[in-house]
Amino acid sequence: MKQLILAAALIVPSLASADVVSGIFQTEPGDNGGFLHVQMGPCGGNPALTCGTIVRAYSADGSQNNGYEHLGKPIVWDMQDRGNGNFGDGKIWAPDRDKTYNSKMQLNGNLLTVEGCVAFICRGQIWQLFQ
Repeated sequence: MKQLILAAALIVPSLASADVVSGIFQTEPGDNGGFLHVQMGPCGGNPALTCGTIVRAYSADGSQNNGYEHLGKPIVWDMQDRGNGNFGDGKIWAPDRDKTYNSKMQLNGNLLTVEGCVAFICRGQIWQLFQ
């Protein structure tokens, strides 16, 4: 019993100190030239994980697309802090292909590199901090 309490005492502080990515990030333009703004922050069910939701969409000409069908949908979820700006073991959804991928991210200053992979095939983007 003492070993269980000791193990819990060692694990809980490390979970509480996990970092999350916060802010609104602008994606790279997709195949049609449009791009998204994604609100990154703690996941509702587990504040030690990072999640992201589509909050705005823009057409190729830069005009806001208020009718974008995926507004308010999650695009990144369950990203775990791995230290030194690295996050992993999460998921990312690609709206243009309607596919969900295993994902990892790296935060370096105002740039967030996101990557989704299926087996050995990966696809990624660099998102810029907008706000």
